[in-house]
Amino acid sequence: MLAQRTLKSMTRAVGVGIHSGRKVELVLRPAPVNTGIVFRRTDLAQPVDIPVNPQAVCDTRMATTISPGGDPGAPKVQTIEHLLSACAGLGLDNLRIDISADEVPILDGSAASFVFLLQSAGIELQDAPKRFLRVKKPVEVRRGEGKRLMWARLEPLHGYTLSFEIEFDNPAVAATGSRYTFDMGSHAYKREIARARTFGMTSDIELMRSRGLTLGGNMDNAIVVDDDKVLNAEGLRYDDEFVKHKILDAIGDMQVAGHPLLAAYTSFKGGHALNNELLRALLADPTAYDYVEFQDPAQAPAGFAELAPAW
Repeated sequence: MLAQRTLKSMTRAVGVGIHSGRKVELVLRPAPVNTGIVFRRTDLAQPVDIPVNPQAVCDTRMATTISPGGDPGAPKVQTIEHLLSACAGLGLDNLRIDISADEVPILDGSAASFVFLLQSAGIELQDAPKRFLRVKKPVEVRRGEGKRLMWARLEPLHGYTLSFEIEFDNPAVAATGSRYTFDMGSHAYKREIARARTFGMTSDIELMRSRGLTLGGNMDNAIVVDDDKVLNAEGLRYDDEFVKHKILDAIGDMQVAGHPLLAAYTSFKGGHALNNELLRALLADPTAYDYVEFQDPAQAPAGFAELAPAW
């Protein structure tokens, strides 16, 4: 069968939150079958578990934030999308994550450090079939109109692809690739997506810092762009790093569903809010999806039976 996956051993990371600027420690632990991904706030007098699911999302401004039941007044964990993206890229289903603050550390601003940590711990096959969320009919959400239009869509596909188009009024961003499509069955996540960093414009960063955001951001963990150029001395990791980071984010945001998707995801100028709205719209229509397992891996989409080697 195409089996569920967890870690072979525990691993940990220490870093700072990009918005809070506070030091935070993560401890990533193996978890039993059908656990899903669960964060635990260990810094609280009474530790709180926060399972990852679409209803747990309580804020999507600048990042994806979850809390128990999506209660905005409850303990939360911010900026979960890069870690979840790495989990999706390696095919991990079950994981317990102890966290010592309310924000996942940004590390280098991409998913590459998380991929390294997870691979270093080892990935183990479990004795239960992996369950996929299969999209059965198109679902779309749209916001705005004219130049403010943005949308995201899921369509049926025996596989999982993500297509994104960005549009920024900035010459440095416009000079790079604005469209990209990635196939999750291609075995290329680590090489083509994981290293794409988060980015921001200097004018936006100044405004956000005045509001107490991006306090931990710097050129070691983000691409910084002024009016017409990238300020990072080393330049870009990919010629189309901006749009690839949006794909990286979308992979993490879709992983909030709790299961890998079988779908074609497409977005124009979308982000965390639209991604969560799309997942909620899908799950609100029982005729739009079902869950499938592959007892015979040969029946899985091409590339999925070997998704991220387990060792």
